[in-house]
Amino acid sequence: MKKYALLVSFFFIAIGFAQDKVLTKNGKITFEASVPSFEEVKAKNEAVTCVVNTKTGEIASLTLVKGFRFKVALMEEHFNENYIESDKYPKATFKGKIEGFDYSKITKEGKTYTIKGKLELHGKSKDITITATIKKSADGMSLVSNFTVNTDDFGIDIPSVVSKKVSKKVNVTLDFNLK
Repeated sequence: MKKYALLVSFFFIAIGFAQDKVLTKNGKITFEASVPSFEEVKAKNEAVTCVVNTKTGEIASLTLVKGFRFKVALMEEHFNENYIESDKYPKATFKGKIEGFDYSKITKEGKTYTIKGKLELHGKSKDITITATIKKSADGMSLVSNFTVNTDDFGIDIPSVVSKKVSKKVNVTLDFNLK
């Protein structure tokens, strides 16, 4: 009987802790470093993990860099081998906090929040501030954001041969449905 009571207690404690976090393992990140009049430089990763602590507003995200898919296979190969060096730097991470976040006040209409944190990519870290729209979804909340990062901030070299075809200012779009 004691084992059963302990098991039931553990189950309810685990449920209580689980309710403090919403997460996704299939978030989407799209980036584009295209330059007008040249071939599109755009990729999407649809296997991004993101966790939000609903009590504190802390947020963390992990992206496996080899998960980015391009329309052109050769572009994907160059991205992984020459630019991002994904064998040496296999992941990108973000850890931060959503300012003024109160999960109980999230609505279906959504609200714009400021998120401050540290982005780690290509072995370099940089403090960034982004804005995101957060709203209630059918089974949790959605977080959508658009922001720009500079390749120089992360030591990503763009060879002079293609420097006119690839932008150093990279537009990033996040689309997370957290449950």
